[in-house]
Amino acid sequence: MSSSESTSQTTGDAARRERRRSNSLLSALAVGFLVFGAAAGALYYALRPDILRIAVGPPGSDDYKVVQAMADAFGSESRSIRLLPIKTDGAVESLALLGAGKADLAVGRGDLDMPAEAQTVAVVRKNFAVLWAPSGLAGKGSKRKQSPKIKEIADLAGKRVGVIGRTPVNAALLRVILSASGVEVGKVTVTHFGTDQIEELARDPSLDAFMAVGPLDSKITADAVAATARTRGEPKFLAVETSEAIALRHPRYESEEIPPSVFNADPAWPGDKVETLSVSHLIVARKSLSEATVAAFFRQLFAVRQAIARQVPGAAHITKPDLEKDTELPVHRGAAAVIDGNERTFLDRYGDYFWFGLLLLSGVGSAAAWLRRYLNRDEREDNTSHRARILAMVSSARAAESNQELLGLQREADLIIAETLECYDDGAIEQEELAAFGLVLDLLTNAIAERRAALQPASFETVRGVATLPRG
Repeated sequence: MSSSESTSQTTGDAARRERRRSNSLLSALAVGFLVFGAAAGALYYALRPDILRIAVGPPGSDDYKVVQAMADAFGSESRSIRLLPIKTDGAVESLALLGAGKADLAVGRGDLDMPAEAQTVAVVRKNFAVLWAPSGLAGKGSKRKQSPKIKEIADLAGKRVGVIGRTPVNAALLRVILSASGVEVGKVTVTHFGTDQIEELARDPSLDAFMAVGPLDSKITADAVAATARTRGEPKFLAVETSEAIALRHPRYESEEIPPSVFNADPAWPGDKVETLSVSHLIVARKSLSEATVAAFFRQLFAVRQAIARQVPGAAHITKPDLEKDTELPVHRGAAAVIDGNERTFLDRYGDYFWFGLLLLSGVGSAAAWLRRYLNRDEREDNTSHRARILAMVSSARAAESNQELLGLQREADLIIAETLECYDDGAIEQEELAAFGLVLDLLTNAIAERRAALQPASFETVRGVATLPRG
């Protein structure tokens, strides 16, 4: 192969390598954009707020107002949890949606039939069972107080009780109280009145006693007690003396006391504390809902509780569930972790993912290195051919007849050196390959230097011989 042919081939190899380098750069840019897009998408997914569907109803109820205020408070700030209220006809439908997986959270009373997956997150309020009987109106001019005919729960046998609220769970609670007090349930007649029928309840002469279930500061209960007092005489509050026994048998209920004067100060209604039962209104979540999500919701709820209580007074009753009590409905692990202070940290939750990510990155790096070597295989082959060419040039240098031939070999070697260094800079060849190239390059350099030195005496002798030729 002549020097000009070798130079032409080297130039062609450089052009092909330049095209491959451009293609590699475009590929690297494409992969970079892909990785950046994937990272941006993953970051957006990780930082976007979780939207929890919460079933509550009926619209206009205290529960619905509280949940709507919570949803507004969550949405007005940059928080990790957002709420999407789902309107229902009542707690029964709300819990049914939770059980069907159509809601993540639901608001319902603790004595309703709960789905198997339901677990407590927070207590919305405690509803107290309040039973009272009228003492009867005193006659005109009489200063003597009327004595009530019904003084205790046992006296309700054969009587008629007006229950405020059309939900069947109030009547079910009354039956539990009657049964535990030794009263045959079938001998007590129950009549339901809506919360908007307080006056009808108070004026119904067939009723012997009354029952309301709600918070102690409930306006409905206070209005009902006052209305019956006006039309039927001073109320006699009936104590549930078996409340502790009921709570032991039915963990969904709790033994409580109604404090004096809670419904009226003068006269005091009741005049003394009254033993009774309470049942909690709860926010429940599906057991499968992640611990981190429930913990975040729990923290946000109690962070905004005071703020929403200024808009909806009922929110002030929201409390944390008691982990020490043996309740029928367990507390969700996410809420329990925050209450106990045992919430797992970010590293606790995602440490395994980090290790997996490191292993994955290591594998990706190894695969990238292999791919890089595979894509640069042509450059490595060129480097091998360059070494072979330089070895051939060593033989050519030793047999060169003139300095012009040596100069052509040197120029060709310069082009090969430049291309080899470019390949090294691009990462196409490694340090070891560059060292091997340096060895054969040293051979060529020495061969050219030796041959040039050998040609110098011959040239000098030729010149001297010409100078001594005879003239004339």
